Amino acid sequence: MPHDATFFTHPAADWQRRYEALRASFVDRLPAKAVADRFGYTPGYIHLLRHQFRQGKLDLSEPPVEGQAARRRVTREVRSRIRAWREEKLSAGEIAQLLSESGVEVSIRTVERVLREEGFPKLPRRTALKVQRTVKGAQVPERAEVTPLSAFAEPAFESEGAGVFVFAPFLAQLDIEAVVREADLPGTKVIPALSYLLSYLTLKLLGTERYAHVGEHAFDQGLGLFCGLNVLPKCTSFSTYSFGLDEVHLLRLQSAFVKRAQRLGLYDGQVVNLDFHTIPHFGDESVLEKHWAGARGKGMKGALTLFAQDAESKLLLYTAADIRRTEADQQVTEFLDFWRQVKRGAKPKLVFDSRFTNYPVLSELNTRGIKFITLRRRGVALLRQVETLEGWQTIHIPHEKRKYPNPQVHESRITLPGYSGQLRQLIMRGNGHELPTFLITNDFESDPALIAGDYARRWRVENGIAEAVHFFNLNAMSSPILIKVHFDVVLTAMADTLYTMLARKLRGFEECNAAKLCRHFVEGKAVVRLDEQKVTVTFPRRAHNPVLRQVDWTKLPMQLPAHPGVELEFKFL
Repeated sequence: MPHDATFFTHPAADWQRRYEALRASFVDRLPAKAVADRFGYTPGYIHLLRHQFRQGKLDLSEPPVEGQAARRRVTREVRSRIRAWREEKLSAGEIAQLLSESGVEVSIRTVERVLREEGFPKLPRRTALKVQRTVKGAQVPERAEVTPLSAFAEPAFESEGAGVFVFAPFLAQLDIEAVVREADLPGTKVIPALSYLLSYLTLKLLGTERYAHVGEHAFDQGLGLFCGLNVLPKCTSFSTYSFGLDEVHLLRLQSAFVKRAQRLGLYDGQVVNLDFHTIPHFGDESVLEKHWAGARGKGMKGALTLFAQDAESKLLLYTAADIRRTEADQQVTEFLDFWRQVKRGAKPKLVFDSRFTNYPVLSELNTRGIKFITLRRRGVALLRQVETLEGWQTIHIPHEKRKYPNPQVHESRITLPGYSGQLRQLIMRGNGHELPTFLITNDFESDPALIAGDYARRWRVENGIAEAVHFFNLNAMSSPILIKVHFDVVLTAMADTLYTMLARKLRGFEECNAAKLCRHFVEGKAVVRLDEQKVTVTFPRRAHNPVLRQVDWTKLPMQLPAHPGVELEFKFL
């Protein structure tokens, strides 16, 4: 620091610079511009300083030297109280709060300083459970475990997520216990396989964003009861269990579930939409490939996932995850092998986009007698040929809410490299797109309007994936815990099926998506009452209760899958 005139003419500290600027203004009577130029301010700021000084709003006292801040003096009595409370494992914030309640205002920083001076180390980070800052009056069990009705301490309690009980009859219809048994899912002595699966499904049905958020339901006895446990398992248990499942388990689980849904007539199976989706996954980058993510408009590391959707019911029939680039073209034949095990002799018409597979695989599908509809990749030469074509016909696509229901179509037969035989080509224009669409198919008998309509319904699988992303949180894989991607996808398909089964029973809501159904019928608390062999769920008065009351629940198996022999009853106020 200089000890000559420059100390005053070119002050270094901000407080002194403001002081000298004001001195030049009021003592030397210099204009604002001259003062601003001398001290590096703007004229406007000089006017502001003058105003604040006149109004007494400017503190010109010299601040303490940096590193030597004035510390609050703590009396010996306060110091001993801080030491005593730390010996009881109280945090600095809790100690500061207790001192404030006793009339001593001390900051948390001061408490931390005193604790350091007294030789106490920092407390490790603690959860709400460890500091006993939980739901008021909640009994927090040490672990999740199988719990019969008789072991619940209260005969009646309020459950925040009791809406999940409306899915119990549909799980009983699907015989979820037999599904778990056929899939041979592993379990433990404490938590059986059925309870594990129901716990995952519960979070999916409630639209929980991440499995790490299971702590939000940690004190809900109703959700534990639904899964056959006292409470839901912890997030680490979820992660560990999912990675203990291999692809054989997941394929068996998928097959057993879809077979039962097929027996209930949930699928039409005549037309199947196929599409890929990239699930962002922040796992080991050495094993993850980069795939195109259409929703984000860029390529990114993630798990390439296949979705097969029944075009009529919009239900997911099959999923496959973590697909390598070299395996992508053959996924259509993998689906066919799976679907024929579920529905013997089935030959569905497959609909997919131009990049889903290659021409040799299309030739293989044709050899196996499978009809398909896809797009032909259009180049500049193809687009030029369209301008010279004649013989266009107008067709009508009878789809509700379609903005362009009467496109023009030109039909021809073509050959493609790698494909054995001829293909039927339909060029469409006037369908709302700037460029014409080139459809190719091996279906030579169907009407052009039917083929165009079947392909137009391919958007349903894209909508299904979008719903899985937005409500079932399919893309939320950056969680603090990691779940096996394919297991999460299979659970999403199962939860989607359960929501569809519920929607079909709700008059006026048959076509609603899962998010709307959850908002109107699933979200919200209810009172759960336990008897010896009966569970009664009483839903409070809500706007949409009349719709639930109209459902003929007596025609459904009113049972809790996790509690064999226990009757389930719904009451709506």
